[in-house]
Amino acid sequence: MTGVDGDPRVAELRGAVARLRRQLAVLPGELPDRAAADEELAALDAMVSHGLPEVPRLRRSLLLIAGAVGSVSALSPALSEVRAGIDRFGSLPGGR
Repeated sequence: MTGVDGDPRVAELRGAVARLRRQLAVLPGELPDRAAADEELAALDAMVSHGLPEVPRLRRSLLLIAGAVGSVSALSPALSEVRAGIDRFGSLPGGR
């Protein structure tokens, strides 16, 4: 399965975003930043659905999502998948 213009990175990132969104939706209990995380995940999905996104914008979304759900250990594997998907679009400046 490939995404926009046949780029497999798009399909991979969209799949990771979808998995995190599903896990967030079924997470029991109160999560104060749940709405913010879901909104940013929706924005991230929209970005990759409409062409190749800008890497700095992807990284900004990742920071917002991680800030919203990063303390929930049950979401760590899915969040790591989203990060790996974003990393495939380009590395950080300076080789990090």
